[in-house]
Amino acid sequence: MSLLKVSGTKIVDEDGNEVILRGAGLGGWMNMENFISGYPGCEYQIRDALTKAIGEEKSEFFFDKFLEYFFMDADAKFHSTLGLNCIRLPFNYHHFEGTKRTKGTNIIYADFLRFKHLDRVIELCAQHNIYTILDLHTAPGGQNTGWHSDHGGHLANFWVHKDFQDRTIWLWEKLAEHYKDNKWIAGYNPLNEPTDSEHTRVVAFYHRIHSAIRAVDSSHIIFFDGNTWAQDFSHFGDSHKVWDNTAYSIHDYSPFGFPASHEPYEGTKEQQERMQRTYAKKREWMDERGLCVWNGEWGPVYARKQYEGDETEKINEIRYHVLKDQLGIYNKDRLSWSIWLYKDIGFQGMVYVSTSTPYMTLLRDFLAKKHRLAVDQWGADDSSVRHIYKPLIDHVLEEVPLQYRDIYPHPVWRLPERVALLSRNILVSEFLVKEWADHFVGKSMDELDELAGSFKFEACEKREGLNKVLTDNAKAVV
Repeated sequence: MSLLKVSGTKIVDEDGNEVILRGAGLGGWMNMENFISGYPGCEYQIRDALTKAIGEEKSEFFFDKFLEYFFMDADAKFHSTLGLNCIRLPFNYHHFEGTKRTKGTNIIYADFLRFKHLDRVIELCAQHNIYTILDLHTAPGGQNTGWHSDHGGHLANFWVHKDFQDRTIWLWEKLAEHYKDNKWIAGYNPLNEPTDSEHTRVVAFYHRIHSAIRAVDSSHIIFFDGNTWAQDFSHFGDSHKVWDNTAYSIHDYSPFGFPASHEPYEGTKEQQERMQRTYAKKREWMDERGLCVWNGEWGPVYARKQYEGDETEKINEIRYHVLKDQLGIYNKDRLSWSIWLYKDIGFQGMVYVSTSTPYMTLLRDFLAKKHRLAVDQWGADDSSVRHIYKPLIDHVLEEVPLQYRDIYPHPVWRLPERVALLSRNILVSEFLVKEWADHFVGKSMDELDELAGSFKFEACEKREGLNKVLTDNAKAVV
């Protein structure tokens, strides 16, 4: 075990030996997400709905057991046996903010009792020689426009209100103080996928957060995401000159790995060159300055037999091809990476909850409905409902002149995607939240424990094709 640091373009140990971090993100755990954990909308919505449906005691019991069972010793052991040495730990700020009322005023304080699951998983990983990277995936107000910022809308108000930024600074001061002496933590990822429409506020915030962390912890690496979902560093200028021991995170999802791809991936020379150009563009600012790059998220999604039927294996072989070709690019650069993701209910995970478990059995019809309605934004297949939303999209296109259509984060979101987000992913999802929660009504504590237990490692299936590719590539560059 050795404290890691940045040296030029590399991550090295205390003896100066290069360490290439390879692993996965533990999405859907301390930052639950709809397509990962199997619910509609945002985490705060389903937590509130479940409390109203079954009461606070049972709701808190279920979610606490979910957090416990989602990652246990068997998970850490399995991850290690694949030859992987790092896990990125996304978390929601809600877990660490407590409130108490003093003299008529609500006071926010750090609730250290809520560190228990994060502490537990960091220690489990350490026991299996796995480094961890702490990732604030959800900040107050929402640092990006996505569902995974857990704000229920489409505007990143984190950048508008200084109070949200101040609370995030305060939280990282507490986190850094708590973990500053833990050498198994590779570093801190202070803000996941910012989307700052002005491109300058993110840099100003990074100056603040870097200074705040360094005032407490001078040793751990800081991993800064680029703007616009960790894809754009073009406005960072010379900021890196005052950020010591810092690496820079890209998120390199290939469109070829998703249902909305405009063409099937065949690995042609032209397709590989396109994949390479997209990747190179994301890291261009770092390469021009000789800085360290970390790929914090990447990876295809996969077909499921209950939805794609006989086409499942064919689709997934194509996705594995995308995976292999991306890794071929990364290996040439000796790139550290964290694939998205480790565990889910069957769409993208290295392991996934079996369809025969109590949770998947209880929600089978509801999840099928959710898939048919394409209410999850991530990797959605909207073929069943496209005809419903097309008139709305056409109406907006007709009424909005061309010069007014490009609202940030265009071109990542174009007008049709924005309409889909607001109508399907936010509006329709909102109406499904209570329906999800009502599935738990009448369940005993034992039954709730069994439902949460569906996420245990032994209740999961392994995506062997994906895991073999990762294992082979973990050994490819040493």
